[in-house]
Amino acid sequence: MSPRPLDNTARCLPDVASEARPGVAGRLDWVGMGEIEVPITIADESGVPMRAPARVTAYVDLARPEVRGIHMSRLYLHVDRALGAEALTPCSLRRLLKDFLESHAELSERAMVRVQFDYLVRRPALVSDNRGWKSYPIAITGLMVNGQLQLELAFEVVYSSTCPCSAALARRLIQERFQQDFPDGAGLDRADVLAWLGSEQGICATPHSQRSTAEVRVRLVPSFSDFPIVALIDCIEGALKTPVQTAVKREDEQAFARLNGQNLMFCEDAARRMQAALDQAEGVADFWLRASHFESLHPHNAVAVATKGLSGGYQAGMDQAAPLGHR
Repeated sequence: MSPRPLDNTARCLPDVASEARPGVAGRLDWVGMGEIEVPITIADESGVPMRAPARVTAYVDLARPEVRGIHMSRLYLHVDRALGAEALTPCSLRRLLKDFLESHAELSERAMVRVQFDYLVRRPALVSDNRGWKSYPIAITGLMVNGQLQLELAFEVVYSSTCPCSAALARRLIQERFQQDFPDGAGLDRADVLAWLGSEQGICATPHSQRSTAEVRVRLVPSFSDFPIVALIDCIEGALKTPVQTAVKREDEQAFARLNGQNLMFCEDAARRMQAALDQAEGVADFWLRASHFESLHPHNAVAVATKGLSGGYQAGMDQAAPLGHR
């Protein structure tokens, strides 16, 4: 007997997911695939397309309680074809989500995709004529319900935070040391004071600073043709004033020390700065943010969370924002 043609093989294979009935019936909020590894193309800060490795989550709901499963392979193939063929934009995500739903027309009413990747930006030094690369973790999420697209852009910014309380205590110790070294009645010589200020003896205490992170999630208005990644990162870094640097010479380190001294902040201050900046940011319909200061004084973190405060919008919750579409 001659072998069966290959193009008929798939039609003869059993399809348990669609043919069998579930042991327990019920609608499912989301079903799909996570951590799909694909390369994506996205515009860099100059608008030039660049490639980046990404991990993709692809979901649809299972609206029919009597059906056992969805078509997982269809989601994967749509992701592979769409993200491999064109740049990641709001329009391309809309088409991808429509493909999800059209391929599951008999099963699903909602679709969601999340694309996570690292975005590299070339940054100048503060003072010296040098530049370096900074990597920002990005997550872009699209949700389609009733033909309406919701887009979320999430990212993290690393910055330095210097404690105002510690700075005040350090200044008091410096004052006390000055009184010891230059007691009342002693003549003050400007050169001696200047030398004292430049010595370890004079600056006998320094405030504690620490690397800190800003986690930001924004819901975008639907009018963007590209994702405003750099614009929103710049908005947050501009509000904080002390983002970590790349190429650093001594003059850059000195400038960074000045920025820290001029921008003392608790986590509450950092959260309010970002909140005020995002309230004025173009194209931001809603936002959630968290400032985490990884304290050098003690082993636990100082944390502040803020939202735009819209009715039905992002909720602060106990720890993090609710995922897009789950409020």
